[in-house]
Amino acid sequence: MPDFATRPFATRLVETADAVEHLLDRLLSPDPGEGEIARPARLLAAMRHAALGGGKRLRPSLLVETAALFGRAGDGVLRAAAAVECLHCYSLVHDDLPAMDDDDLRRGRPTVHKAFDEATAILAGDALQTLAFDVLADPLTDGDPAIRATLVLGLARASGIGGMAGGQMLDLDAERDPPDEAGIRRLQAMKTGALIRFSCEAGAILGRADPAALAAIRRYGEIIGLAFQLADDLLDATATTEAMGKATAKDAARGKGTLVALHGISATQKALGELIAEAEAVLKPFGDRSATLIEAARFVAARQK
Repeated sequence: MPDFATRPFATRLVETADAVEHLLDRLLSPDPGEGEIARPARLLAAMRHAALGGGKRLRPSLLVETAALFGRAGDGVLRAAAAVECLHCYSLVHDDLPAMDDDDLRRGRPTVHKAFDEATAILAGDALQTLAFDVLADPLTDGDPAIRATLVLGLARASGIGGMAGGQMLDLDAERDPPDEAGIRRLQAMKTGALIRFSCEAGAILGRADPAALAAIRRYGEIIGLAFQLADDLLDATATTEAMGKATAKDAARGKGTLVALHGISATQKALGELIAEAEAVLKPFGDRSATLIEAARFVAARQK
C-alpha cells in the first residue's frame, strides 16, 4: 500500500481504489481456493462484472483511512477493505434486479441482470456476499481470531435484517407508504448508513482502538452515512443520468419519501453542511491526525456523482 501520510484525500481515494481493484481481481481469479471445488465461468464473469472496473471505492477508503488513524496499514487492512467492497457490490447487484429497483444501468454499464440474466445476477450477488465473509474470516486478514470474529459479526449485523437488508425492505415499503421524517432517517441509516458506519468502525477495530476512540469513530461513520445519503438524494434530484452513470430522478418518480422531498433542496443542503460540522467536532479529540477523515467528510458532501 502507498504511504498516505501527505497526500490529499482525493489522491488517496484513487490509490486505494486501484489497490482494491487489483486485490479483487486476484480474489476473483478462475483458480479455486482451498476447500472450493470449481468456479463456474459464467458466475465468475458476472461477479467480476459487478465488482471490477468502476466505483469510487469510498467504503474501502474509509476503512483504510480509519485504520491509518490508529497506525494500522498493510495487506490485512486492504483485505478487509476488499471484503466490504464485495458486500457493497453484492447489494448493488440485488438492488438493481427487476423485483427491487429495476435498473438497467450501474456505473455507466449494463447492470448484471442485463449483461447476463436474472438468475445469474442473484447467484453473483450471493457469491460476492459469501466471499466478503470468507475474506474477513481468513487469518491473512488479521492474525488475531478475536479481531476477525469481531469484524465478521460487525459486517453481518451491518448488512443483515437490522442493517442494509432491512433498510432495503423499508425502502420497498416506502413506495407504497411514504414514511415520515423519522422513518426516512431510519431507512437511510439502515440501507446506506450501516455499511458506511461499519467501514469506519472496521478500520478502528483493526487498529486496536480503545473503547472511547471506537465510539467516536462509530459516530463519525453514522454521520458520514447520513451525509452520503443526503448527497445522493440531492444528486438524484438534480444530476443527469449521464453524469451519474445510473438512472436519476427515481425517488420522485416512485413517490418515495426522502428528506429532499420533505424539506426541499436548500434545507437539505443546509442539513448536509451541519452534518459535516458535526463530523469535524467528533474528530476533534484526534487532533491533526484526523485531517484526512475531515477531508473525507467534505468529499462525501461535495461529490458530484
